[in-house]
Amino acid sequence: MTHPNAKEIIERTKDILVMTYNPQPVVLDRGEGCYAYDTDGKKYLDFAAGIAVASLGHANPAILKTLKKQAGRLMACQASYATQEKLEAAQLLVDHSCFDMVYFSNSGTESVEASLKCARKWAYDTKGPHCNEIIAFRNSFHGRTYGSASVTEKRHVQPYFGPYIEGVHFATFNDLNSVKALVSDKTAAIIVEPVQGEGGLTPAEPAFIKGLRKLCDEKNICLIFDEVQAGFGRLGTLNAYESFKVEPDIAAWAKGMGSGFPVGAMAAKRKFGSAIVVGTHGTTYGGNPLACAVVSTVVKQMLKRGFLSNVKKVSKVMFEGLAQLQRESNKITEIKGKGLMIGVDTNTKCGDLLLALQKNGLMATKAGNNTLRLTPPLILKEEQAHEALSIIGKTLKEMD
Repeated sequence: MTHPNAKEIIERTKDILVMTYNPQPVVLDRGEGCYAYDTDGKKYLDFAAGIAVASLGHANPAILKTLKKQAGRLMACQASYATQEKLEAAQLLVDHSCFDMVYFSNSGTESVEASLKCARKWAYDTKGPHCNEIIAFRNSFHGRTYGSASVTEKRHVQPYFGPYIEGVHFATFNDLNSVKALVSDKTAAIIVEPVQGEGGLTPAEPAFIKGLRKLCDEKNICLIFDEVQAGFGRLGTLNAYESFKVEPDIAAWAKGMGSGFPVGAMAAKRKFGSAIVVGTHGTTYGGNPLACAVVSTVVKQMLKRGFLSNVKKVSKVMFEGLAQLQRESNKITEIKGKGLMIGVDTNTKCGDLLLALQKNGLMATKAGNNTLRLTPPLILKEEQAHEALSIIGKTLKEMD
């Protein structure tokens, strides 16, 4: 039996799959730790990690062991059944966060959807049917289902999906006055990314995020943090909100919490989470035993001594190294982000830069209009950080 080569796979994929993304010029075959390999055997340092997904790297031994063990016991059952795996995962998440309740989903967009529904249900119950408006932010990204897409600014350039849900207003990120100008007695929730992902890896300013918390307390508004990309160790703390020393009322999680396995969750303080009751929301796959077993494994690995401190250590190496490259080259115009969620703006077209980096053995992604996004596995070592910096520096020089 002959297998198709990379070019044939790409062409056949383009023909048979709905084109939601422009296909890469290589076909990935396998991964190990912080590296990925294509079907031709070429090795890449993976600074994409599935867009901040492979938090423990590829083929992590602990996850592989969990998958094999749990798949042989029980993979799925109705969500109405309690399982040891679901309880353990939920308990770990509650014990190591400010939240009291957890709802398991399958993705980030579903976690955001649940968060919006929970906030609106809470507002309906406590403030009345008129209180259903949501404040989101320009340059935001929260997902692609109708609720999450409605609080994503991209809706303004995608009118063909309309009508979007009503009652959504967009403020300016890091501008508290722009938020205050939109608040009314109809405001049910404010949803914000602690670090904007698709918005160019822009972190919230401490005063801004604290101001949102104060405003929500004063006006009895639900504060939702979308931690889908920034959570689970990405910023050097287990939860993204810990990096800002501000507690939200609800958080949406996914990506790194499964380290490659599709799983998400909404976590809420009891005041808000208790608004969801039987018949108001649900899921078929969410909270399945296999996914929950993986979540427990991921969290336990991240709680091990030295894990989060390593994220902070290699983050420092990356930011200092990028700053040095900026001094040496006129190509880098701005360095943004936090932890291992790093954005680099250049005066080079980002698409061209990504292909050049790929050719030199580094995988990365694009965020926003022209920001190079670096989101490596959180197990990254200092020598691998230096390896990435070397490739970036080499590539920028070649593009002169």
